[in-house]
Amino acid sequence: MIYFSQFFVFWETDAVPPIIESASEDAPKTFDFSVLRTLRKRAGLTIGEVSRRSGVSQAVISKLERNQTSGELATLFCISRAFNMQVADLLALVETRTAQRGEESGHSADGFTFREIRYAAVRALVGEARAGARLSKPEVHQDDYEVCWLLRGQVRILLPHEQHVLAAGQCLQFDAIWEHTYEVLEDCQLLILHLRKPKRF
Repeated sequence: MIYFSQFFVFWETDAVPPIIESASEDAPKTFDFSVLRTLRKRAGLTIGEVSRRSGVSQAVISKLERNQTSGELATLFCISRAFNMQVADLLALVETRTAQRGEESGHSADGFTFREIRYAAVRALVGEARAGARLSKPEVHQDDYEVCWLLRGQVRILLPHEQHVLAAGQCLQFDAIWEHTYEVLEDCQLLILHLRKPKRF
């Protein structure tokens, strides 16, 4: 028996799901579906066994593994069940198999000069400043962790209820949403990372 929800179709555990025969022929360049072959071999399954478990035809699974097609969400949902995975986890694997190339940008603020690269879950800034420079909350922050790694010089970091003096080779992690100030005690070079927190809900 088939059950319909707002977005997905569910089958009773003992029922045999209908075979899905089609998938999109225009595979987005940002996805690499060959990860399905890796998952299948790790599980010790044949394409036929994945097909029986998921209800997706062997032809579609074979094309996906060779990146000759891309799966619709319903197809990937069915395949994820064959590997006892959430479809969101499968999509994450498919997306992260492809490298993402970027370009640096730069800006200056209150005596600091920064070079920056940015991706969805991380930002990295290499900064330099002369002694005496002072910068409060260097960037507009979301709910991130901030890591400061001092490469050269000496810096004091002021937080709401504490302060830390870092020398070259030392680092500090804190909640980036806190008010914080960088005070340069000696000419410095530092690396600042903003790491996106996992979703809490």
